[in-house]
Amino acid sequence: MDNNYQPPKVWTLDNELGGAWGKLNRPIAGATHEKTLPVGKHPLQLYSLGTPNGQKVTILLEELLALGVSGAEYDAHLIRINEGDQFSSGFVDVNPNSKIPALLDVSGADPVRVFESGAILLYLADKFGYFLPKDFAARTEALNWLFWLQGSAPYVGGGFGHFYHYAPVKIEYAINRFTMEAKRHLDLLDKQLAKHRFIAGDEYTIADIAIWPWYGALVKGLLYEAAEFIDAKSYTHLIRWTDEIAARPAVARGRIVNRTWGDKQLAERHDASDFNALGL
Repeated sequence: MDNNYQPPKVWTLDNELGGAWGKLNRPIAGATHEKTLPVGKHPLQLYSLGTPNGQKVTILLEELLALGVSGAEYDAHLIRINEGDQFSSGFVDVNPNSKIPALLDVSGADPVRVFESGAILLYLADKFGYFLPKDFAARTEALNWLFWLQGSAPYVGGGFGHFYHYAPVKIEYAINRFTMEAKRHLDLLDKQLAKHRFIAGDEYTIADIAIWPWYGALVKGLLYEAAEFIDAKSYTHLIRWTDEIAARPAVARGRIVNRTWGDKQLAERHDASDFNALGL
């Protein structure tokens, strides 16, 4: 690493960036190859991978199905982002930003595409009428935290997670910078959960569903193997909430959908019986 790097007047990509995803990243948008996306039998078609952003959606879908919402039946198709599936023409048609998750609702006369994980959570909560309070003030508080997560998670993933876990070289300044911000987030959540059972109050909402795969998984040691490094045990209220959410059967199912690593994984989900072999 060159500690004396001076940025040029105009940046150009001269070399592969390196790291786990360097060969896939490009400074332009759009498809790199032609490929049609598969379409299953259910009203909702999800194209995703079991990352924290992907887990948000599958956890919500499993929670809806647990309530008996038949319209929430879904096919979860695997998008291997490490192989560039997100740059296929079919995927770009659903999400021009080439990021997972992406949802296609084919239940009506005209398919509806929904991209960005927060937008998908809000779409599904509004469509089915669950996990978002009807009271206007309570709904607004849940949305406050949903949008907080959407703005904050990149500091944990693209910032802390990248430099602590994925980067090809360990840069002290970068790790310290993003660890400080990640711990500020954890302290914020811990203080909020000292006053409330769930993130937005006493009701379990899409705010909890959005935040848990990032911050809950982080303090449980399920993300970046960093629980000891960030002193997770010191956030006692966050740990209490994290464990309560993790114990929900729908969360146990949702967090392994489109997952291709770890002790429990389900690369694709097309029927509730797909979980049987995993004891879920």
